[in-house]
Amino acid sequence: MWERLQRHNHKSVSSKSLELNHRPSSQIVLLGGLVVIVCVVVAAAHWPALSARAVSIDDPQYLHENHLVQNPSWASVRRFLTEVLEPSTVEGYYQPLTMISLMLDCAMGGGPDNLMPFHITSLCLHVINTALVVILLFVLFGKVWPAAMIGLLFGVHPLTVESIPWIAERKTLLASFFALWCMIIYVRYARKSNWKFYVGCVVMYVLALMAKPTTTPLPVLLLLLDFWPLQRPVKRALMEKVPFFIIAFTFAIITVISQGHTAEVGMPGEHSPMRIPLILCHNIIFYLHKIVWPANLSSHYLFPEPLSLSNSSVLAGVIGTCILIPLLLLSLRWTRALLTGWLFFFVAILPTMGIIGFTYVTVSGKYVYLPAVGLLMILAGLLGWLWGRVSASLVSQIIIVFIILILTVSESVATRRYLVHWQDTEEHIQYMLTLAPDSVELHNFAGCVLARQGRNKEATVHFLKALRLRPDYHRVHQNLGIALAQQGNLDGAIKHFTRAVELKPQKSNAHHNLGQALSSKGDIPGAIKHYRESLHLKPDSPESLNGLGWILATSKEREFRDGAEAVRLAKRACELTNYRNPETLNTLAAAYAEVGRFTEAVKVAQKAIDLYLSSGNEKRAKYITSLQRLYEAGQPYRVKR
Repeated sequence: MWERLQRHNHKSVSSKSLELNHRPSSQIVLLGGLVVIVCVVVAAAHWPALSARAVSIDDPQYLHENHLVQNPSWASVRRFLTEVLEPSTVEGYYQPLTMISLMLDCAMGGGPDNLMPFHITSLCLHVINTALVVILLFVLFGKVWPAAMIGLLFGVHPLTVESIPWIAERKTLLASFFALWCMIIYVRYARKSNWKFYVGCVVMYVLALMAKPTTTPLPVLLLLLDFWPLQRPVKRALMEKVPFFIIAFTFAIITVISQGHTAEVGMPGEHSPMRIPLILCHNIIFYLHKIVWPANLSSHYLFPEPLSLSNSSVLAGVIGTCILIPLLLLSLRWTRALLTGWLFFFVAILPTMGIIGFTYVTVSGKYVYLPAVGLLMILAGLLGWLWGRVSASLVSQIIIVFIILILTVSESVATRRYLVHWQDTEEHIQYMLTLAPDSVELHNFAGCVLARQGRNKEATVHFLKALRLRPDYHRVHQNLGIALAQQGNLDGAIKHFTRAVELKPQKSNAHHNLGQALSSKGDIPGAIKHYRESLHLKPDSPESLNGLGWILATSKEREFRDGAEAVRLAKRACELTNYRNPETLNTLAAAYAEVGRFTEAVKVAQKAIDLYLSSGNEKRAKYITSLQRLYEAGQPYRVKR
């Protein structure tokens, strides 16, 4: 019955599409009005996100420690676009549009101390994405009210919360924006066979991949739309996807290479054969449970340990999956909707399922954002069928609207409750630790947050807790070393930095940190060795360029001084930071003084002083001023032992 109705919908939508090319219809006017109402409600539900001050796990590298994002320029844009196989400012895959988007927010006044511009952009993107979901469901099924009601449930759902106050998740919103446009344009192409629509689909797909490569499966999702509800010929649909699959393969290679160069990639063969099916079963049921009952949501969930049937959550996932799949296959006797919608969800979320490991996160609410469209299609098809059956009864329609409103209010309340935990970083971390007290990543993150606030003793407690849980975690050794160094415990810092280098000798920042600690300790040969190794692994590391340049320009021992190389290194560090980092400018000034270019040294030092004064760091500005006086007197700077 449902399938017969869908065939009727397919014909009616086709006729409506032809009609829209000639004149506006009452349906389009109604759709526009409902979209506005939906957008207002969604914005109201998520409004507290604008005042959120919480910094989440990946935010520091996307904003707080990212000099390209914080210093908007065409040079930054060029680097984001051209650093394809080895992004220099973020550990992970190629995502230039996301980084440019965050940079533009900085250009509009955003920064580590003012997160509102980022949240405004993210909320606007989410509201627009909700509108696009409504439009997509309408062009697929031709029912205005069902499309608006299902889109509303998507927009206010608590699982969409994370992508707004979480700075790093701009990539999810931006990629979904382009992916939704791709699907909408594709439906128009499928109905009109106009090559301009086809080109538009390809362009939107590429843009989605440049925001976040987890949209790679989009060609398969378009094929699923061809199967249901578009019901297009299989052979033609496959042939049309060849360019899409070529693009998908290209970006998949880029993603694996760039992730491998900057972070880590876990391949399927590295684990037991049962790992993947157990994770898939666990995650499928986990996500369905959170969608239906979105309680105790978090940005971070513990990995299901042990990953075996002795774990009740894994066992529940296996049993649930074994029940779900036969039911979906059986549903094909009546409709393609259930299986196709679920396959859409599964295929879309598959890149985040851990088959190829790009992150330590096994499940996360943000991963559901775009894949949820598959489940929304099922609901829209069902609601459209019900709406058609009760179209003659105004009372029945009112009952349906009333039920949707109850669900909307319930979801909105849950969304507001979850947003409370995003108003402050420490409260946000404590909330997540309450749900996952033995999370190594959360203790490490908590330590990093406290260390940035100068609370190094408290940070050390979290780092030590993380090491008790995982003794050989290189990131924690590095962070603990930094905290100990800031407390003046150089010996302890060097011990943990050395251990980090032993665990991950291919990590540039591990060598940098050890080089910095050795330099402070007075071990200049050791410091130079590790700075050079850091630059060998990452030639464009501003921190290592600056550290080595400072030693070569200011070392008390003549044998280690090399003014010409110091100038070259410091210049490159300044270029990479767009001449906006006072520390790299200070090093360049010292290098100029070492080679006798004192006039230039004075000018560069003055720029460093101005930058420190503009940021309120008068103490550091005063120190650079004292160095500037040396250069004015024609004297290079020498580090005192």
